[in-house]
Amino acid sequence: MNQASTTTSVTTVPDPSLVGQLVTFTATVAPVSPGAGIPTGTVTFVATNGDTTVTLTGTVVAGSAVVSTNGLVTAGSYLVTATYSGDANFTGSSGTDTQTVGQASTTTSVISSPDPSVVGQPVTFTAIVAPVAPGAGTPTGTVTFVITGGPTLTATLSGGTASVTTSALTAGTHTVTATYSGDPSFTGSSGTDTQTVTQALTTTSVTTAPDPSVVGQTVSFTATVAPVAPGAGTPTGTVTFLATDGLTTVTLTGTLSGGTVTVSTNGLVTAGAYVVTATYGGDANFVGSVGTDTQTVGQAATTTSVVSAPDPSVSGEPVTFTATVSPVAPGAGTPTGVVVFAISGGPTLTATLSGGTASVTTGLDAGSHTVTATYSGDANYTASSGTDSQTVNQASTTTSVASSPDPSVFGQPVTFTATVAPVSPGAGTVTGTVTFVISGGGGGAFTATVVGGTASVTTNSLDVGTHTVTATYSGDANFTGSTGTDTQTVNQASTITTVTSFPDPSVSGGTVAFVAFVAALAPGAGIPTGTVAFTITDGVTTVNLTGTLDIAGVAAVSTPLVTPGLYNVTAVYAGDANFTTSTDTDTQTVI
Repeated sequence: MNQASTTTSVTTVPDPSLVGQLVTFTATVAPVSPGAGIPTGTVTFVATNGDTTVTLTGTVVAGSAVVSTNGLVTAGSYLVTATYSGDANFTGSSGTDTQTVGQASTTTSVISSPDPSVVGQPVTFTAIVAPVAPGAGTPTGTVTFVITGGPTLTATLSGGTASVTTSALTAGTHTVTATYSGDPSFTGSSGTDTQTVTQALTTTSVTTAPDPSVVGQTVSFTATVAPVAPGAGTPTGTVTFLATDGLTTVTLTGTLSGGTVTVSTNGLVTAGAYVVTATYGGDANFVGSVGTDTQTVGQAATTTSVVSAPDPSVSGEPVTFTATVSPVAPGAGTPTGVVVFAISGGPTLTATLSGGTASVTTGLDAGSHTVTATYSGDANYTASSGTDSQTVNQASTTTSVASSPDPSVFGQPVTFTATVAPVSPGAGTVTGTVTFVISGGGGGAFTATVVGGTASVTTNSLDVGTHTVTATYSGDANFTGSTGTDTQTVNQASTITTVTSFPDPSVSGGTVAFVAFVAALAPGAGIPTGTVAFTITDGVTTVNLTGTLDIAGVAAVSTPLVTPGLYNVTAVYAGDANFTTSTDTDTQTVI
């Protein structure tokens, strides 16, 4: 009799599962017909995803073999092969199934120690990463610790924990977030904790050098600020130094660098014993503290120098005289008091020192001036003086000329006005005369005195035409001469003509005199010259006569009129170079 053939089938529960979760494999072994009966023996289960392989053996009972494992510790798709080994009556066989294993979830918790701590004290943060049931196993990979107000640190998991240590935390409350990045078998997760860091105490010590010094000599103050254990680190911020002898108080501020700060001053400007107090103001991480020392200061001499600007200058230009009063080495500091500036050919002025300098400003006449600056001294500095010279040149000027009215008419008065002004930076009141030269008929040379920066002349003698006027300023001791030009247009003046006849009425055949009066119309003036044309007509008889104007502007003609009737008389003035034409009419009755 031969062995009967078999078939083997395999199932997995649960499917899918998570990394580390307990999974049960069941193999069912059955004879192939016409064979019959119940196989015995063992089944070998092999589960693999290429990275993890688990081999298990189970005994066939009532046709089935069942095994369980939590060894599927990497995520992936596993091929599960169940191999029945056979027995005396049945041949072996095998069957397969698949098992899907997913990443297991995790939780991350974080703790810190010591908590609270002080600035500079080392603090250790520990993260614990654990699988969430039904997942199991030991997660691997890294944890990143992000500390608010502090560094970001990374550590590798070992046995499910990772730790970092830092002493770089500032004072305050810090939140630490530990983030597990996950690995092929476990998902990432994060957890948080808080850490309280308080300010560390400090001590401040202060020294001065050189000691003793003299008034104004540069003295250095050095403060050293150190943390008090268990605090650590380097304090930052500022130290305020207050030095006083009861009369003079100097306040200086310096910024700490490497825990120390040095400031210097030449402001100890009164002799005496100074108490120097260094006050550290603290910072966000360290509390303030105070230290003291003493400094002895004696008295110093001075020198005074004086400069002027601009030099040279021009008349009227503002010149600033500046005196600098300096202590004689090794003295230094800032003298106080007043400086008197005595300027030859100019004023005597006084100014108060500020920051070691005193300035006055004034305009000067042309010439060479000597200035002596005398410092009167104060309780801590001796008096001294210095001199300088200042050259003042004539200032340039500009001359502009205008006429009014422009245009004008013949005989009308025209005023020419010259304005003389200093050229910047020159300034002041211009004096002297301006000569006006007017071209053309009726022109000539006219001179006027400058008053308040202007000079004016008036003439009514200009002929008709365009005239050029040149105004020349002569200059004076402080100002140079200058010239300006303008043009003036003179037009013909208008006229009015009046005609009369007499006797009127006249008798036939009698002689009648006709008289025309020609005059300039305002604003024109003068006596017109030339001729007047007389036309006498009654519509039938016409008589044309011409008369010449005399020195009074009158033209007269006469003629006998024979035909009785009413005559129209027209007088037409022809005009001349300076006057325009004009016309008038009258009537004459002949009986």
